[in-house]
Amino acid sequence: MQRDGKYIYCIIASDYDANFGAIGVGGREDLVSTIGFDGLCMVVSDHPLSRFVVNPENMLAHQKVLETVMKEFISVLPIRFGTIAATPDEIRNLLNRRYSEFMELLKQFENKVELNVRGMWKDMGVIYKEIDKEHEELQKIRAEIENIDDKEQRNLKIVEAGNLVKHALIEKKEEESDIIIDAFRRSIFEYKLNKTNGDSMFMNTAFLVNSGREVEFDNIMLDLGNKYENRCDFVYATQLPIFNFIDLKIFPEKWEL
Repeated sequence: MQRDGKYIYCIIASDYDANFGAIGVGGREDLVSTIGFDGLCMVVSDHPLSRFVVNPENMLAHQKVLETVMKEFISVLPIRFGTIAATPDEIRNLLNRRYSEFMELLKQFENKVELNVRGMWKDMGVIYKEIDKEHEELQKIRAEIENIDDKEQRNLKIVEAGNLVKHALIEKKEEESDIIIDAFRRSIFEYKLNKTNGDSMFMNTAFLVNSGREVEFDNIMLDLGNKYENRCDFVYATQLPIFNFIDLKIFPEKWEL
C-alpha cells in the first residue's frame, strides 16, 4: 500500500488551525491545512512519499496554494517546490528545533511581497547598430573583414567580431537594466537579478516591496512603459511569494539531527 507523507508549501505564524481547501499538489484534491507548534505552522497536504512528479501542473498547484495563503496571512515563508515530510510529528519536531530561525524570518519578511519585472528590447536590429556605433574595436574588425581574401583568416575575424558583440550585448543589458532598476530604488527594500533568456531580454529582476506600496510601484511601471514605449516591452508580475529572497531547505528529520 502506498504511504502518504505531508507535502510542505510554506510556513506561517498562526495560533489556530487553518483550512485552505482541496487544492493540494498531485491532482487528488487533497485538503490543504496546517500543522502547528506553539504559534508556528507549516501549510501542508497529503502526498505519496514514494512518488513526486515534477510537471507544470504540480508547479502551478504549488503556486496557487501559496497565493491562497497570502490572501489571509501577512507573512509567508515559501518552501522549495517538491518538499515532503514523512509524518506530522516530523513537522512539529522541525518547527520546534528551528523555531527561533523561522520566527525571525517571519518577522523580517512581514508585509513583504515580491514583484518581478522583465524587460525585452523590441527591435534587436537597433540594439546591434548601437553596439557597432559604441565600439570602435568592433568597427575596426568589421572593416578588416571586408579586406581579407583568405577564407580561414576571414572566418577567424568573423568569430572574433561575434565574440565582441556577445560581450558588448551583455554589458548593454547590464547598463540598461541598471537604468530601469534605479527608477525603483526609493520604493523597494531589495532586488535580485535573475538570468535573462535570449538576446532581446535585457532584464529579469525580482523586487522586494512592502505590500502597501504596490500602487507606487505600478505608477513607476506606467511611467517607464510610456518613456520606453518605442524601445522596450515590460512584463510585470505582482504580489508573488518571496522565492528570490529566501531559500528555506527542509530535509527529512534524520538529516537534521
